[in-house]
Amino acid sequence: MLKPSMNLKRACGFALSGLLVLGAVVQAQPPKPKPTGLPVKAAPVRVGTVTHDVSAVGTLLANESVMIRPEVAGRVAAIHFNEGQAVAAGARLVDLDAAEVRAQLDASRADERLTQQRAERAAELFTKNFISQQALEDAREAYKKATAQRQENEARVAKADIRAPFAGMVGLRQVSAGAYLKAGEDIVRLDKIDVMKLDFRVPEVYLGKIRRDQPVAVRVDAFPGERFAGRVYAIETAVDEKTRTVLLRGRVENRGVRLRPGMFARVTLELGANEKAVLIPEQAIVPRGGRNFVFRVVDGRAALTEVALGARTPGQVEIVKGLKPGEQVVTDGQIKLQDGVPVIVLPDKPPPTAATAKENQKSN
Repeated sequence: MLKPSMNLKRACGFALSGLLVLGAVVQAQPPKPKPTGLPVKAAPVRVGTVTHDVSAVGTLLANESVMIRPEVAGRVAAIHFNEGQAVAAGARLVDLDAAEVRAQLDASRADERLTQQRAERAAELFTKNFISQQALEDAREAYKKATAQRQENEARVAKADIRAPFAGMVGLRQVSAGAYLKAGEDIVRLDKIDVMKLDFRVPEVYLGKIRRDQPVAVRVDAFPGERFAGRVYAIETAVDEKTRTVLLRGRVENRGVRLRPGMFARVTLELGANEKAVLIPEQAIVPRGGRNFVFRVVDGRAALTEVALGARTPGQVEIVKGLKPGEQVVTDGQIKLQDGVPVIVLPDKPPPTAATAKENQKSN
């Protein structure tokens, strides 16, 4: 009965010695070194396209606009248009009572015929030496005077017939039939608005980048979310010395005649595009004392680098000077960084897969 107990003791002793040897081996292995450096997130400097533009405010104007007014006084005999109606060029708008002027025109025409006959008869008599040269010239001058009088009366009759000088849309009339109008009184406004003019000002610093046919985008409060396209067609010859701005004028297509003269417009003038712009995320910029810096990741260390900024777009900024494509810049964790500090770039989290999403739902 003593042998089994001795065997059990021996077996326990062998097991204990084995554990001690294994523990000594484990303790002999050196611990893995912990990573040194501040954890940060970084993004590469890339090349992309940036559109340079300038924002301004402006006013929409009719392409052509005029207030219809009579050149001669008279009573309104007839009105030939409806308010808000589109009219063609040369369309009759208003007739003034011209009975008196027409009678004067008939008299001047008769007088012209009579003086013409006298001038012709005087020419025949002069060839036969029956009248003097002076008598012939008097007859011819009388005929010229009668012709001028007839032309004057014809012009007065034509002015009583008021027509549209160009195609457009008439507004609200200011007179009624039977009203007596003085010369120069308002009748109705006529606007050509199938194409709108756009007046806006930009600072003089952009003058060197402005040219004709530059595209503009227009937004108005009446149609939020919509953009109307146009182009610059004229540039003022002088800069306003008070505001140091230059006046530009463009044309904007007005399809559907939705835009109206006098509207307030928000204008974006495109100055050009740079297809090889150096771009970085906007959050990588570290402003300090009116200057802009970024932290580059160079050989595992943060390198503080001053940069010159260009155009800004949502989420990114153009770098004009200071960086090259392919370099890495810190986008998160800059607060604790200093120049030359070791850093560890954390990998971006991969997008969640369908399986991961299901596991998250089960855990919730």
